[in-house]
Amino acid sequence: MTGPRRALVTGVTGYIGSRLVPRLLDEGWRVRVLTRDASKVAERTWLDRVEVVEGDAASEGTLARALADVDVAYYFLHSMDGAGGFVERDRRLAETFGRCAHEAGVGRIVYLSGLHPHGEELSDHLASRVEVGEILMASGVPTAVLQAAVILGSGSASFEMLRHLTTRLPAMVTPKWLDNRIQPIAVRDVLHYLVGAADLPADVTRTFDIGGPEVLTYREMINRFAKLAGLRPRVIVSVPVLSPYLASQWVGLVTPVPTGVAKPLVGSLLHEVVCTEHDIDDLVGPPPGGLLGYDRAVSDAIAGDGVVPRPEPGTTDPARITAADPDWAGGARRSGS
Repeated sequence: MTGPRRALVTGVTGYIGSRLVPRLLDEGWRVRVLTRDASKVAERTWLDRVEVVEGDAASEGTLARALADVDVAYYFLHSMDGAGGFVERDRRLAETFGRCAHEAGVGRIVYLSGLHPHGEELSDHLASRVEVGEILMASGVPTAVLQAAVILGSGSASFEMLRHLTTRLPAMVTPKWLDNRIQPIAVRDVLHYLVGAADLPADVTRTFDIGGPEVLTYREMINRFAKLAGLRPRVIVSVPVLSPYLASQWVGLVTPVPTGVAKPLVGSLLHEVVCTEHDIDDLVGPPPGGLLGYDRAVSDAIAGDGVVPRPEPGTTDPARITAADPDWAGGARRSGS
């Protein structure tokens, strides 16, 4: 095939998917988007520059149309509706996508997953994310699984949880996981690695940890956020008895993040999530100027990411996005719903 390469972006109504599209267009890619409901992207500024495929991501017929003549397929689908059976739904969705991508001769799959420790029992949602990556890597299509922790950007569910906990609660009683170590990353840098992953050598199929230049506790993230936002230092008292269920109810009460989304977010914070390698820099290179530090990334996010990229309509709704911020795909609410 001659001319610009074609990328398929799924989860295009979600936080990362909607921001990746204009980045790919700026890099010279032809972009096709898959959405369950085309009206959900009707107001996007890039609509007249992309090809839209409308349909269910669980349908082999829809996927055959979406994946035809695609060089790289970005997989941003994940169940975050709080309903049961999400593990099996995500498993089937990934198996179908991987099989159809292989049959279509797709050159590469890129999947954004969650950073996690090795050798520990993971929360159900985080374990499912890991399983989805393994399924895609076993599909026969070269696959890159990028694993990120908290993504710092206006509209990211994990960032909005941090923002609202800090601004609404001058004093708080918190779970003990507030002292777990986390390696957050700016959304600008996530997009850099996602675009770069399309050009990985064809023989590379593996996971890559991606994270910013600093390792912080959630307590430190709250305190530094408060300082950057011009707020008084927060009073934080940790207790060992606040279960993940109660913690997610608490987050859902004091933030706009719905409990069904807060639960997996809280579940991912039960673990220390720190990069064990940064091999992707050797293959695609670091972001121009280096990784953004926490303070710069938060300052940009507080300002609405006024540098790059600007939030698209609808991306600031935390109900639409997940811990690592692809679109969520549960039951009647699947990618593009």
